[in-house]
Amino acid sequence: MQGPLSVWLVKHGIVHRSLGFDYQGIETLQIKPEDWYSIAVILYVCGYNYLRSQCAYDVAPGGMLASVYHLTRIEYGVDQPEEVCIKVFVPRAHPRIPSVFWVWKSADFQERESYDMLGISYENHPRLKRILMPESWIGWPLRKDYIAPNFYELQDAH
Repeated sequence: MQGPLSVWLVKHGIVHRSLGFDYQGIETLQIKPEDWYSIAVILYVCGYNYLRSQCAYDVAPGGMLASVYHLTRIEYGVDQPEEVCIKVFVPRAHPRIPSVFWVWKSADFQERESYDMLGISYENHPRLKRILMPESWIGWPLRKDYIAPNFYELQDAH
């Protein structure tokens, strides 16, 4: 089922995939990584002027990684602003997504956290470096296949 934004994007020949609606009725779209920056600019020009949140997650062990953007159209006098959720899936071998820092400045720390925890590289981000873990940390702690260095699980301890 397509929402109003998906219908508008189809009408204007913009490639995407509708993922339906979440439990709050917010339209969710999947965008290819190579198309994300240009579509982000289009969404900003169309009024989605607030990046409410950005996060990332590991879809499955050994599978894809996802970067998720929640956008809101803030307008004066509107009680229920329009919202959309954008998902960008990337392979874990070379997870690269264009940064939207230059569109929404609030993406700065959020994209850095996704880089730090999952290893997604946000291209053209001005300060893409670790924000939570020390620079010397090896690996990406929120990946499902991550093994903590020097971790020994106690077996049969009674």
